[in-house]
Amino acid sequence: MGRILRLIVFMGAVALTASFVLPSLARMGMVLFWPVLSRVETGKTPKYPDLQPLTVALPPARVFEAALTVARTLPRWTVVKTDPAAGLIQAEARTRLWRFVDDVTIRIAAGEGRTAVSVRSAPREGRADLGQNARNIRTFLGMLRRALGEAA
Repeated sequence: MGRILRLIVFMGAVALTASFVLPSLARMGMVLFWPVLSRVETGKTPKYPDLQPLTVALPPARVFEAALTVARTLPRWTVVKTDPAAGLIQAEARTRLWRFVDDVTIRIAAGEGRTAVSVRSAPREGRADLGQNARNIRTFLGMLRRALGEAA
């Protein structure tokens, strides 16, 4: 029983450090590698200039179905709401270790012969995410590109 209790205390200390201490140090400039962000969105987050909306020369309905399939097949992702008419998919992505929940919103919009896919990922709790929200977006967009094939 003592081992289990020590493990629980250790895991709590790690969670506390990751959630509160390191982000505080980062805001003070003491941890330079830590991105202090709580929300990441394609095309709107200067710290991640590589994360841009995906545009493809395909009909919105096909892109929506591919995006929905990808969101449903990603590990630890749960699709909670879809609205094909509005081009909206909402999902929950859970982190691997602590099972923190990130809310992911995927928007598919048509315009001038192309379809754009924008993604936003934000944690429900906490002020910093160790880059998890950017990873959520990169993983989703990478799988969507593969699902759409050469058109992406």
